Amino acid sequence: MERQQMFINGQWIDSESEKTREIINPFNQEVVAIATEGDTRDAKRAIEAAREAFDDGNWASTPANEREYMLFQVAERIQENKDELARLESLDTGKTLTESVADMDDITEVFRYFAGLADKDGGEIIESPIPKSSSKVVREPVGVCTQISPWNYPLLQASWKIAPALAAGNTIIMKPSEITPLTTVKMTQILEEVGFPKGVVNLVLGAGATVGQEMVENHNVDLVSFTGGIETGRKIMNAAAGNMKKIAFELGGKNPNIVFADADFETAVDQALNAVYFHAGQVCSAGSRLLVEDSIHDKFVDALVERASKIRLGNGFDKDTESGPLISAEHRAKVEKYVEIGKEEGAKLVVGGKRPEDSVLQDGFFYLPTIFTECENDMRIVQEEIFGPVLTIERFTSEEEVVKRANSTTYGLAGAVWTTDAKKADRVASNLRLGTVWINDFHPYFAQAPWGGFKQSGIGRELGKQGLEEYTEVKHIFENHQPEPVNWFKG
Repeated sequence: MERQQMFINGQWIDSESEKTREIINPFNQEVVAIATEGDTRDAKRAIEAAREAFDDGNWASTPANEREYMLFQVAERIQENKDELARLESLDTGKTLTESVADMDDITEVFRYFAGLADKDGGEIIESPIPKSSSKVVREPVGVCTQISPWNYPLLQASWKIAPALAAGNTIIMKPSEITPLTTVKMTQILEEVGFPKGVVNLVLGAGATVGQEMVENHNVDLVSFTGGIETGRKIMNAAAGNMKKIAFELGGKNPNIVFADADFETAVDQALNAVYFHAGQVCSAGSRLLVEDSIHDKFVDALVERASKIRLGNGFDKDTESGPLISAEHRAKVEKYVEIGKEEGAKLVVGGKRPEDSVLQDGFFYLPTIFTECENDMRIVQEEIFGPVLTIERFTSEEEVVKRANSTTYGLAGAVWTTDAKKADRVASNLRLGTVWINDFHPYFAQAPWGGFKQSGIGRELGKQGLEEYTEVKHIFENHQPEPVNWFKG
């Protein structure tokens, strides 16, 4: 079995420790790869390479149109390798192959989008109030950027970081989740083939406690981009304070999906299922908190329960599978703990709440689609991110009440409003403290629109022009065209 290596300063290498990690398919726990396991020493080597490439190399000063061309080449090679990348993604995560193929198309568009932006910001001339002078504002690359991506969308989330960082002229060190490295390794091979200069692109494999810690503490790093949980985000903020690094975080959500009585009933039911059970609920923007107007609540719940109980779990490579397993035994145990908490809090379990009994699924980390009703706003299962196939349902009676409830968590990533009343939809959307609000839809995102959250859902934005700006510093350049002595000091 070929070992997955790290890529540092233009070379594929094993870790200093020579330790390895088994990578398993969460569908059946089969070992699908062996990855070298890096540590602090490997992270330091990668950071030093990126620092030297930025300070002494010419990548930052490479004409923007050349960076644009290289990123377009990356996009083309992703499409050429789409089937292989999708296969690796499904092996790594257990998600359906259909989902993985769609991810690769989205990743291609991310690289194309940021390639197109690379040469579009030539700076801004501003009017100087000082006679015989000129003034302009330009954006320059931040420098050395460490990028820590999660296990649920390994390559998609990585692409949101890689593409804008390289478009802006930065050097990067990537660290995928230690349990899902396969597609990031393949992406690094593509970046190498396209020909980025030595030290511009680096990949370190290993655990957050070792590799990740060095990547956020090291004073040669200028920016840390992280997607993951709030507690880890807090630790990174503290570590990054050592040299006042820039930080860009996406830290998850407890996303409200609000259904008014006048909504298109069948569509809202169908989308509510997709909102929470897509990728087994392992989505930062999952609509795991459903708020239904009282007059349609019971009918809506009945329809959801009937359909949720029929969701087909299975192998991601089986065309009939609608949802795959959870990522690991540890993560399933976390979901199970939350289900027990929900019962203890007094919520009513109406479907799911256990592992499937199907013998075919026993070797995987499966958990049945689960629904709780009679949920109250202060319950932990309502307030905290479960990150699994668990839906909580609450009743509401007024627009004012539902907005207050929806805004009551520490999160503020995304949410949806379902109604045929356009004015009501706009009112509610404007009052929700969320980074993204969908009206009569759920989950769409695209490269052109910024992604990120309010409150503790994160800092900064990915995607859109704002995603590129995260990887730049603003510089003001003033020029006096006829300098003269000031004569301030008379001595």
